[in-house]
Amino acid sequence: MNMTRRSLTVAGVALAATVAMTASPPARASNASDAAELVAKAQATIGEFGRNKDFPTFSPALAKARGVLIFPQVLKAGFVLGGSGGSGVLLVRDAKTGKWIGPAFYTMGSASLGFQAGASAAEVVMIVNSQKALDSDFVAYSAVKGAFAGLAIDGSVLDARGGLNSAYYGKKKTTPIDILVKRQVANKPESAALQAAVKKAAT
Repeated sequence: MNMTRRSLTVAGVALAATVAMTASPPARASNASDAAELVAKAQATIGEFGRNKDFPTFSPALAKARGVLIFPQVLKAGFVLGGSGGSGVLLVRDAKTGKWIGPAFYTMGSASLGFQAGASAAEVVMIVNSQKALDSDFVAYSAVKGAFAGLAIDGSVLDARGGLNSAYYGKKKTTPIDILVKRQVANKPESAALQAAVKKAAT
């Protein structure tokens, strides 16, 4: 299972992910604080989605999910040349214990060319329905604010944020595989709070 980079296309809310390897960005001094802030925002986002009555299928879907990608803010802006992007976290559910594991840090970005103008920001949560889906298909929920009527994720690329993964867990060259599969990193209090929020949102 390769969790480093994905190319996403959308048909309705089903997203097919094509996996490819990519190099991790260099670490920065602020990565640790950026990672902690992103975890806090992801915790708030998953809580809001769990309480959102506009998404009646969200909690039941999350309760059966194999994993969940949480993007607290995906920004989109465009005038002729448009694009979108944001950072988020991935958690997976242990098949034996049912406990949530993670987070691993990712960034999502895309570019598009066409006649368009406006700006929007969205909170996006992608439900991973099975181990097979973790390698291919997602179901996405989004809450969009701004001039655009909706948020398209066509052609988006999902990359592991190596700097954030390493800084958050305090180990060099930490990968999503190390975090989510091999479990070679120690759990953090902030991680436990996020895991608890995902569990609560699934009820």
